Amino acid sequence: MSRMSKWVSRATVAAGLLVAVAGVALAAGMPTVDNRVRGKADAPLTMIEYSDFTCGYCLKFFKETWPKIQARYVDTGKVRFLYKDYPRADQGPGVTAALAARCAGDQGAYWPMHDRLFAADGRLDVDSYEKHAKTIGLDEGKFRQCLRDAPYVQAIFQDRDEANSWGFRGTPGFVLLRTSQQPTTKNPAIAIPGAFPFEAFEEEIEKLLSSSGGKQK
Repeated sequence: MSRMSKWVSRATVAAGLLVAVAGVALAAGMPTVDNRVRGKADAPLTMIEYSDFTCGYCLKFFKETWPKIQARYVDTGKVRFLYKDYPRADQGPGVTAALAARCAGDQGAYWPMHDRLFAADGRLDVDSYEKHAKTIGLDEGKFRQCLRDAPYVQAIFQDRDEANSWGFRGTPGFVLLRTSQQPTTKNPAIAIPGAFPFEAFEEEIEKLLSSSGGKQK
């Protein structure tokens, strides 16, 4: 058993104990259609990332690990990927960037904005958000109004509360679970706290695919 597997085994026990709390949160927070979802709705596995646009390790995951996960598992229909917000501070760019992404999502452009925010080399301010909005073709007036009204702030912090219910106290944090089943103590979700390399995610995804019958040969 690898060092990573040993650590994750302990995390799954913790996740199993949190089913009563986090299972309810997942049921409420994972609709059939969500503009923060990448991949097929009926993929056998779902991977949730709790992340902060200001987090260096989250950026490392986005640049180095996410492209490999996307190519091998998301684009091939094996994993559905859901991004959730975990601003580490109660105000500031982590919150406003999460809001900018959701406001872009109102116009069907959540992922284009998400990707630009992570590629912005730390430039997270209203001027940058508005430049991104123009580049990706948003209605700039509606976007600015959404930023001013801030209708998603409560939902952003609800994501953070959900992450805390899994035991995460920093970013990024990831949860792997079977799409069609709520986690149980017998078949718990797998909590992965940190930006581990692709091989660590691959190991845990392949285990779940094998046990759920979703592995493609």
